[in-house]
Order: sequence, then structure tokens, then C-alpha cells
Amino acid sequence: MRSTCRVRVANDIRPALRRSGIPYVFAILHSHQFAALMVSEKGLGAMVSRSADGEMIVPSLTLCGCVPVRGSSGQGTANRGGRTALRNLIRHVRNGRPACLTVDGPRGPRGRVHKGIGDLSRQSDAVVLAAVVVPRRRWIVSKAWDRMQVPKPFTTIDLYFSLPLTCGEDETLETYRRRIQETLAEIESLVDPDEFTYSEPRLPGPSVLRKRAAKLPPPRSSAA
Repeated sequence: MRSTCRVRVANDIRPALRRSGIPYVFAILHSHQFAALMVSEKGLGAMVSRSADGEMIVPSLTLCGCVPVRGSSGQGTANRGGRTALRNLIRHVRNGRPACLTVDGPRGPRGRVHKGIGDLSRQSDAVVLAAVVVPRRRWIVSKAWDRMQVPKPFTTIDLYFSLPLTCGEDETLETYRRRIQETLAEIESLVDPDEFTYSEPRLPGPSVLRKRAAKLPPPRSSAA
């Protein structure tokens, strides 16, 4: 199905980062993981939970040239797998390849960014690119906690990036986490407002968002 989809990208800063030798990691929503797979880069390291959803996506990741790193960001004993996977992702990025985290997974709530992405960024000296993936035609699993999205064949997938986010010298991990969450939420609220209503974060009123929307560039055709 990947080969049937057209990809359009807005604010693609990746070529400039590559030229400058700056490593980067993606922050995406759990609901976007199947759509993100359609536009993923070869060599992308992706943490995959040890859940049924994770088992389903591993073969597809491998076929697309991605590197699945198994783990869980859950609490208690399950979190041991998440710490191991995070260390492996840090090593992956330090070796010069990008990585991706579903920042509100594996249990949500939808849109709630956990601290792993901040840890990954700080320990690998990578910038964070908050990314929102919007298939124009899609199936939505409305009964799932994250409202998982699956692109329909022959659709166009719009991919939106934030500007690079870095952790300030005196910034706490919690403040950095919150800033990544606000950035991701702001983009989704502008480009996919109907789905954003199911997310935990709440942003300023519509008049403020309309002014911000004018600054967001339209997506352009890309091979991603």
C-alpha cells in the first residue's frame, strides 16, 4: 500500500539538518504510527511496544527498511523493557541514524507526551522534530484509546514538521517534555482539528489558532 500513496511534506527541515550533520528524532502520536510508516526513512529506528499492536507493525517496519527496537514505556516491571529500548535508540542515533517515538504510547492518554522523547533527545544530542501525519482518506479505529488511523490505498498523506526543538541548558526534562507536547498539539490542532479534540492538551481559543495557522506552510509533493 505504501507505493500507492502520494506524500506531501510541509516545513521539511531534514535536508538542512543532514547537511549540517545535526542528528534528529521524531515525536509522533501513537495514532499516527501506521501512517508514519508510509512515509518513513530507511534506517529509521522505531521503538515498538511489546503489545499486540507492536507485534502487528514489526514486519511492516522491517519491510520498509526501518529498525524496530522492542520495548514498552509502561509503568512497573514493564518499564524495564522501555529503558533497555531507549538505550538502544540512543545508540542508534549516536551512530548517525534518525529515530522515532510514539510519544503518547503505549497506553495514553492520547496526546500526552511522556518523558522518553526528551531523554532520547538530550542523551543523543539530537533535535526533536514534532511530526503530524494526516492521510486525506483513512480508516479510524474509533473505539481504540488513540483512535488509530490507517491510510486508505491511493490516498495522499500530508506530513507536517515543527521547527527543531532542543533542550535549553538550564531547562528541566519536564519543561522540555511539556514544550514538545504543546508543539505537537498545536500542529495537530491546526491541520487535523477534528481528531485533535480527542487529545488531552488544550490550547488557546480559535482566534489565536487562526493567526498561528497563517504561519504554517502548505505541504508540497515529496518522495519523503
